[in-house]
Amino acid sequence: MKETFAKKPQQGESWDVIIIGSGPAALTSAIYTTRGAASTLIIGGEVWGGQLMLTTTVDNFPGFPQGILGPKLMGEMRAQAERFGAEFLGENATDVDFSKKPFEVIAAGKVYLGKSIIIATGAETKWLDVPGLKKLIGRGVSSCAPCDAAFFKDKKVVVVGGGDSAMEEAVTLTKYATEVTIIHRRDEFRASAAMQQKVKENPKIKILWNTEVTEVIGEQKLEKLKLKSNYDNSTSEFPVDGLFVAIGHVPSTQIFGGKIELDEKGYVKRFWDEKIGGYKTATNVQGVFVSGDVHDYQYKQAVTAAGFGCMAAMDAIKYLGELKD
Repeated sequence: MKETFAKKPQQGESWDVIIIGSGPAALTSAIYTTRGAASTLIIGGEVWGGQLMLTTTVDNFPGFPQGILGPKLMGEMRAQAERFGAEFLGENATDVDFSKKPFEVIAAGKVYLGKSIIIATGAETKWLDVPGLKKLIGRGVSSCAPCDAAFFKDKKVVVVGGGDSAMEEAVTLTKYATEVTIIHRRDEFRASAAMQQKVKENPKIKILWNTEVTEVIGEQKLEKLKLKSNYDNSTSEFPVDGLFVAIGHVPSTQIFGGKIELDEKGYVKRFWDEKIGGYKTATNVQGVFVSGDVHDYQYKQAVTAAGFGCMAAMDAIKYLGELKD
């Protein structure tokens, strides 16, 4: 059966949907909007695919019983969206104008017009700025225990951080690792009392207070960490199999400041108002929707991002239908 696609707009005409981003939320949105017969432009960025491009085997995305490499999963998602007619632009969105309709998105100096927008730019992990770390991401260095904990069964791991996320990472890792050490640069955590109690009562978890990681050491995989004591500036080496960095995420919302409403952490705020159709992925600008980690700082999983992508796409299709009524 031959596929039928929405007609691509001519120069000067508007796309039905412009999706900004290229992770699981963005690409799932594109699959749904194109299947909904909406012409769709993905402004995916020069470096596309989101955080899964930095992972190795993904074992917790449904449908892959043997697991799948993160970059391969994103490549399959992109191919699926393009199969249904989505157009992919490998340029960074540098500015937006949501004050008029059609909306404008600027990328590589060119203006693209859209009747609706889906923001799916994700969030970036805050990594430690220390030598050796970046080359070992996916080779013993991670930022997601629910994603990667099973790879560290019967091994020794370290979690860096002092907030609720770090506590949650550590507790999750105790289900697999033989020993979990939390390294924190201060002498007290900022995590909630309940999470601190969980950690301190777990016999598998040790805590190194007033300590910082100054270097990550390993060739093909993580081998050890270089540590500095904030008590006396002494240094030491710490053999370890895994390092989980849990010092926060930064939402990729730099170009949206002053254009849509953001919360105090910089994440896009969702507005659900029954009077304007009950769109659960709506922003404060009618016709602009949001999906994935750019608004979700709680779950931060590929599958939840994909779910939000589906929701945003269905909201956008509904909105486009109401424009025609």
